[in-house]
Amino acid sequence: MKTKILNVLRKSDGYVSGQALCNMLGVSRTAVWKVINQLKEEGYVIEAVQNKGYHITQYPDILTSSEIMSQLTCVDTGNTTGIIREVVYYDETDSTNNEAKRAAERDNAADGTLYITESQTGGRGRRGRNWVSPAGSGIWMSLLLRPDIAPVNASMLTIVAAMAVQEAIHKVLTEDGHDAECRIKWPNDIVLNKKKVCGILTEMSAEMDYIHYVVIGMGINVNTTEFDDSIKATASSLYLETGDHLKRSRIVAAFSESFAKYYDTFVKTQNLAGLKEDYNSMLVNKGGDVKAIYADKEIVGKALGINDEGELIIKTDEGEKIIRTGEVSVRGLYGYV
Repeated sequence: MKTKILNVLRKSDGYVSGQALCNMLGVSRTAVWKVINQLKEEGYVIEAVQNKGYHITQYPDILTSSEIMSQLTCVDTGNTTGIIREVVYYDETDSTNNEAKRAAERDNAADGTLYITESQTGGRGRRGRNWVSPAGSGIWMSLLLRPDIAPVNASMLTIVAAMAVQEAIHKVLTEDGHDAECRIKWPNDIVLNKKKVCGILTEMSAEMDYIHYVVIGMGINVNTTEFDDSIKATASSLYLETGDHLKRSRIVAAFSESFAKYYDTFVKTQNLAGLKEDYNSMLVNKGGDVKAIYADKEIVGKALGINDEGELIIKTDEGEKIIRTGEVSVRGLYGYV
């Protein structure tokens, strides 16, 4: 009921009477009043005017299920838009990827469930690297999917997620009047003004020819104000790059809608043939000089974009080279990008 009331108030241009809410939801005025008070306790500033009703004048920067789902629900039909069907929120957890995997295995959690937290104590990036996840500063979330695709194609979902995050950040920044350059650094790092603001980690449980579930974990530095000296040359946040504190739930909602669009295209073909043109337009170093760094060698050339499998094509003096994800790092010739 909280989500429904918040949804109605959010999408109304003016005041909504208590009686109108009662009629819509089939509940008593007392029940509505209790929910309004709960919302106020969560930080919503709600004006209550006699003979007019309720009106939200200020929204808190929180990531609760009601806050997110109220942005993804149609008032008239009650149907949700985007990939997210349910939100499971934690004040703190070890890792949202761990929560998603536990729920998938223990509770048979549904496709499209999002696990999100204010703070992680054990956030992880690729290759087991630590991902610092302080409270209130970022979006630490994991999306649980049960796709009907071949396990060998699941790794491309990381690129699908990167496209959705890039588009979501770009949408919110543009709506707020910012022209900061948000792009993708192959394969799935999101960079803003050439500094990393988001990392993505995809994990899977599967058999030879069947996927039990896929978990896509995302860490977005939204309002982070400082970074450790070891990474601050290459890492940043949306706040540091724009000077603006952004409402994180807006980015989550925008991600949900963008991901659904790209995911639908991907599942139909189980490759990136229908997405690579869009992806390449988001690629920060497309057409630029890059180097692919392996443990025992480097390949230097011009980044041409990705192929249908999401592999990076680099044009070198010896011809075109295909770079596959894994134990390789691709950087700009003279810096991070």
